Amino acid sequence: MLRAAAEAVLAGVNQYSNAWGDEALRQAIAAKVAAERGVGLDPASEITVTCGATEGMTDVLLAVANPGDEVILFEPYYENYLQLALALGMRPRFVRLHRPQWTFDERELNAAFNRHTKLIVLNSPNNPTGKVLTPEELSSVARLCQRWNVLCLSDEVYEHLVFDGGEHRSMLEIPGMRERTAVVNSLSKTYSVSGWRIGYVLAPPALTAAVRTVHDVTTYCAPAPLQAAAVTALRLPASYYRDLSATLERHRDQLRESLTESGFCCYPAQGGYFLMTDLGSFGCKTDVELGEHLISRVGVAAIPGSAFYAGPGTGSRLMRFCFGKAQATLAAAQERLARSRRASLPVG
Repeated sequence: MLRAAAEAVLAGVNQYSNAWGDEALRQAIAAKVAAERGVGLDPASEITVTCGATEGMTDVLLAVANPGDEVILFEPYYENYLQLALALGMRPRFVRLHRPQWTFDERELNAAFNRHTKLIVLNSPNNPTGKVLTPEELSSVARLCQRWNVLCLSDEVYEHLVFDGGEHRSMLEIPGMRERTAVVNSLSKTYSVSGWRIGYVLAPPALTAAVRTVHDVTTYCAPAPLQAAAVTALRLPASYYRDLSATLERHRDQLRESLTESGFCCYPAQGGYFLMTDLGSFGCKTDVELGEHLISRVGVAAIPGSAFYAGPGTGSRLMRFCFGKAQATLAAAQERLARSRRASLPVG
């Protein structure tokens, strides 16, 4: 894939591409979705290549949302979801993912839908929890979307990072959701090229036309030589994805063991590359205090859990750690945590 990018640059693939994405790339995306999800997409009218999944998500929201529309977010959430919704004048409604298994209460989900609901945002595997929605949970969401005529925006960037024999299911696969789902995805997580900013939106033709109207006046097109290399990436064999998930599963287990030995309680992570934990036995009162302590006294960085919740103080007993790192980085973190535990460093 990296060689293909270099060759494309040297071969002069350095001008604007087709605004909706290079035709070969859109065909490769369609072929991959058909092979993995059993869903046939028209590259000409249902696939749009964007500058990363974030642009894709922004394009969808700008295409459909009006000020005052309601959007349903599962909490904890990837922080960009809320920021985008608020920037567009939307009103968020939250459905809590409950510890320890990060499940939602169907009664709470049902209560979140009403005649003002424009869309619901899904992220499975989920950032920050690692939750992978089951087919039954997806079907629960689907029934409500169909009942209330609501669009589903499904962020599936971690689709291949699933562990313990689990399986990712796309909302596109759920009966009755093909015509009311927009999937956003990217190369960033699956191929470790987050700086390339190559993403895509899968949506029915009418919605795709609206998304393309927004995309045309924002970025116009994604980087042309990197689109050419993306074709190579999307054609990698199934063994690549198996090896990727197996490697990250080992990294998860390594970090979880280290954090557990250091006094943290780690919540299940079925996918993605994050572990959510409690505050551990460091004696800190809040997640922010512990985050500062870990950086300044231990040399390990983590994200305070409250960053993923809307309510003041909510999530303040949680921390998010990332295991999507090189083996040497994880080993260094393990050693620093062990050294801190041996030294029993005071807080402050």
